[in-house]
Amino acid sequence: MFTGIIEATGTLTELRLQQGDLCVRVQSATLNMADVQLGDSIATNGVCLTVIEKFSDGFRADVSNETLSLTRFADYRVGQKVNLEKALQPISRLGGHLVSGHVDGIAEIVAVEANARATDYWLKAPQALLKYIPYKGSVAIDGISLTVNAIEQDKFKLTIVPHTAKETTIADFKVGTKVNLEVDQIARYLERLLGTGPASTTESTLTTSLLAKAGFIR
Repeated sequence: MFTGIIEATGTLTELRLQQGDLCVRVQSATLNMADVQLGDSIATNGVCLTVIEKFSDGFRADVSNETLSLTRFADYRVGQKVNLEKALQPISRLGGHLVSGHVDGIAEIVAVEANARATDYWLKAPQALLKYIPYKGSVAIDGISLTVNAIEQDKFKLTIVPHTAKETTIADFKVGTKVNLEVDQIARYLERLLGTGPASTTESTLTTSLLAKAGFIR
């Protein structure tokens, strides 16, 4: 589990095909590896990866075919810059939102607009994921916890302040950039409880009217 608050950036220094899937090495001069153990999880551009080999300046991890099919890892090359976050500890501040590191799909930046000292990014998301992206809700973009500031048809807007751009890979984003997208987990759980999701097989007793009465929705 992660928060979407990026701790460091790193670089993919190795992408090695291995018996049908991928093994990667991530190098970072700023990620503290002192407390990282083999088997720990590190979100890499929003993808939860398991450390299989540890170095003083990074780690190596396997990337499964399932991950390759849902994320940008299939398109990455050596030299790709990535956002890094170690797994959340019980004593950590939850500065962003609950992020699982399980990417739902890929979004594309379709417009970049100046907004005083900040920058607005408009992203186009897959139609199937738009229902999980509410106004003022949270999304993770390449592992970064961000707030949705507007929604128009198949697009949503993110406003990036200078500090976030400086500390993450966002400074490299431009029109046409594709990013890993993880929607808010709460929306997915509510869908499942309501029995309206694609995997639902039974009718739920939890209804929208019951949720409204309890104050969860308006």
